[in-house]
Amino acid sequence: MARRLLAMGNPAAGGDDEATRRAVLGVLGGGADVVFRALERPDDLDRALAEHPDREPVVLGGDGTLHRVVAALLARGELERRPVGLIPMGTGNDLARTLGIPLDPEEAAHVVLDGTPRPLDLLVEDPPGENGRGGDASAPDVPGEDASDRSGPGQDAFDAGGPGAGAAGGSGGIVINAVHVGVGAEASRRATPLKPVLRRAAYAAGALLAGVRSKGWRLRVRVDGELVADGRRRVLMVGVGNGASIGGGTPLAPGARPDDGLTDVIVSYAVSPWGRLAYGVLLRLGRHPERDDVATFRGRAVVVEGEPVPANADGELCPPAPRRSWTLRPAAWRIVAPRS
Repeated sequence: MARRLLAMGNPAAGGDDEATRRAVLGVLGGGADVVFRALERPDDLDRALAEHPDREPVVLGGDGTLHRVVAALLARGELERRPVGLIPMGTGNDLARTLGIPLDPEEAAHVVLDGTPRPLDLLVEDPPGENGRGGDASAPDVPGEDASDRSGPGQDAFDAGGPGAGAAGGSGGIVINAVHVGVGAEASRRATPLKPVLRRAAYAAGALLAGVRSKGWRLRVRVDGELVADGRRRVLMVGVGNGASIGGGTPLAPGARPDDGLTDVIVSYAVSPWGRLAYGVLLRLGRHPERDDVATFRGRAVVVEGEPVPANADGELCPPAPRRSWTLRPAAWRIVAPRS
C-alpha cells in the first residue's frame, strides 16, 4: 500500500514558487499518495492535520514553517506517531543543513520517499510561573534589574507566530533548531525587511547593523540549575542550539547535534565595539568559542532572565521579555532524513 502524505506550504513564502512546488509534488506523487494543502490563513494548518489524520505531514518550507507544524502536532498529541518530511524551501533551511537533507527541493523529495525517520530532541519553553529544572525562584536579582519585571508577560510574549505556535503542551513555545537572545535576534529584526531583495545576505546585513549599535544586556543564565552568567557583565548574545547553525549556515553551535539529548549554550560577553566586530567575524566562521569572552555549556534546562531582551526561535522573532526558560525533551519527534 502506498504511503499517504500530506504536503503543506505557504505559496506566498519567498522560496515557494509554483514551478518548484509542482516539481516537488510530482516527485512525491511518483512514490506515494499525496494531497497538498496551502497554509495561507491562521487556521489552515490545524484544519489540514485534522482532515487528514492518517497522512504523514511533509513541510514545503523553511525552519519557521517546520516549527509551526511540529508545534501543532505537539498540541494535538500526535507528534510521536506522525513523522514529518521536509522539503527545504525557506530562506535559511538550517535544520536541513544540520541533518544533511538536500537543499535542492526535488532531491529532498526523494529523501522523503526513500529516507528513514530519525528521532530528534525538542526544546520546549516552560509554562509561565514555572522555573523548569534549571530555574530558581529564590535567586537574587540581577544587578540593575527591577525584580518586578520577572513577573511580567515575558513567557506569554514568547510566541513564534503563525498556526500552532505557542501551543506546545501548554507552554509558551518550542524550538526545533535554535533560539538566540540579544544581538542575534536584533540582527534578525533588521534583516527581515531586507530578505526579499538580499535573500540569505540579509542576515549578514542585519548582523552588521545590529552589531554596530548594541551595547548588550545584563542577563543571568542558568544551565541545569548552575549559574553560568550572574548578570554583572553585559551579555551580547545567548545562543541555545539544538541544531548547529542559524541564518542560513552561520554555525552558532558548531558541535551541536539535534539527537544527543543535550542542548549547546553559548554566552558572549563581547560588547565592546571591537569585540562585537571580532565576534561577528568569528561567528560566521564557527570559531567564536575560541574567544576569551565567549563561554560554552551543555545541558537539558536553560534559564535566561534579566533586562528585557528580544529573541529569535527558529527564525521567528519574539518581542523583548525579562525571562525565558526551556527544557529539552530527548527524541520527542521524528523527521524523515537521509539513510546513513
